[in-house]
Parts: sequence; structure tokens; C-alpha cells
Amino acid sequence: MKAIRLLLVSFFVLCVSTTNVVANSVTDQTYPEAQAEVIETFLAIRQSIMDGAGYGANSEEMNQLISFHAYGDKFVEFNAGKSFDSAGNEAGERHLFGEALVIGGVTKFWFIDGTLNVAVYYGNVANLTFISDFDLIFKGVAPDYEPVPVTVNNLITLLFVKTKGKWKMVHEHHSPVHEGWTRPPEPPE
Repeated sequence: MKAIRLLLVSFFVLCVSTTNVVANSVTDQTYPEAQAEVIETFLAIRQSIMDGAGYGANSEEMNQLISFHAYGDKFVEFNAGKSFDSAGNEAGERHLFGEALVIGGVTKFWFIDGTLNVAVYYGNVANLTFISDFDLIFKGVAPDYEPVPVTVNNLITLLFVKTKGKWKMVHEHHSPVHEGWTRPPEPPE
């Protein structure tokens, strides 16, 4: 498993760092080691969400998910046209991934090919952006309680700051792709 994770991280770093680079200003420097760390953190976030889906708001995996945030007065999340502080983000994530989904209710937590970008500044601030490719299965509601599958394609920005040697999220922004957006075809295998 660790070898697969290392291969994935290496692949993502290669994909992300193959842009035109003229390292003469802070916006042009790539910080490949930091990019790899941010991607590894993103993969760990993904794993905690997938492993903990539907197992309760206070499961070990949901606690791990929350640990990837640097909550405090500066934290803010924009989601569904609303703004959330630290407490609102934590409550929302614990409810969504821990309570609102069936057990195992995250069947895909990825990004649309070609949309992942990691921009690192000064080696300790990183902006990770992508179009989400999430397949979730929500618990049903009365009267039939049938599970409800939902695909989520959002524009997502996760802002990370490296603190005490770990990358922590200090901002999240989730907004739907524009009306009329069509999913690109899957790449051939």
C-alpha cells in the first residue's frame, strides 16, 4: 500500500510540476517536495473520508479528518453559497461524512483528470484546486428510506499552511460547476 501511495504521489508531483517554470519570482517557484507533501496530505484526507463514511460523527476516521484542519479565528469555509467558521466546518464535515451517508457511502472521492493543481508559495503555503469527482450514497428519508446516490462535481479550493511540520487546511471553498458543464470523457485504460 505504501508503495502504491508513493507511486501516486510521485505521479501527481510530475503532473503538477510539468508547467512552464521560470523560477524568478515567488509565483513561479514550484517547491516539488512541498507539492508532494500536500498531495500526500490530500490522499490521507481522502482515505479518512472513504474509510469513515457513515460510521458516525465521532469515529476515528472523522477525528482524523478534522485533524487536517487548522481551526481558529482565521479559518473560513465557503460552501453552497454560505460562509462557515471553524465550528461550522467541523460540524458540517462530521455530519456529512459521518452521519448523512450510508456505511461505505463514499464510493469515489477523486478529481476530474487534468484539473488537479498544487501551487506552493514560500514552501509553507499551498493552494490545492480541482474539480471534484465524488460519488456519495446518502441515507434515504421517510417513507421509503432508499439510499440516494449523488455525484458531486464542484470547483474546490483547499488552502494549506505548513505548521509544526504538517500541512493543515486553513480555508475551503466549494462551489458547483457552471450550469451546462459536461463531464469530460474518461481517458482510455
